[in-house]
Amino acid sequence: MNSIFLSRLLRLILLLLFQVMVFNHIHLFGYITPLVIGYMVVCMHRNTSRTEILIWGFVIGLIFDMFSNTAGMAAGSCTLIAMIQPVLLNMLAPRDSADDLTPSFHTLGFWNYIFYVLLLMLVLHGLFYLLDAFTLANFLLTLISIIGSTVLSTLIIVIMEFLIRPRKGAMYHM
Repeated sequence: MNSIFLSRLLRLILLLLFQVMVFNHIHLFGYITPLVIGYMVVCMHRNTSRTEILIWGFVIGLIFDMFSNTAGMAAGSCTLIAMIQPVLLNMLAPRDSADDLTPSFHTLGFWNYIFYVLLLMLVLHGLFYLLDAFTLANFLLTLISIIGSTVLSTLIIVIMEFLIRPRKGAMYHM
């Protein structure tokens, strides 16, 4: 097995563990629950094949659905963001960047990375909560859930990114 597969498998286990044990129990104002499982798709390299990204997105969504009893909502949502991730990454990546670019603050730039994560999380939460509601009767509450959860998940992912990939050379500037 190669190291990329093992690192993704470890990331999958850790993300699912944190999502199921911690983040699923956060319900701000009764409507806002972060879904950080999308971070797995956010971190995929540029040269990863579309099929591989779709399989990883579907698998993480399916496993989350099994643990959270959400009947395929996360599998569909994660598969959708896995489908648009390569296109969005190619649009926001610098033209002269490497083919194996890993999305981060350092490679995309601060605002491009925030925009990249925010768009993917908006699509993830949008589809997830629209499938959850499956009606437009309480559209305002669904919209509050989508926007609030998107912002909270983006904030958590940005914090995780700062903790996982600290700025190179930051220790020497103290």
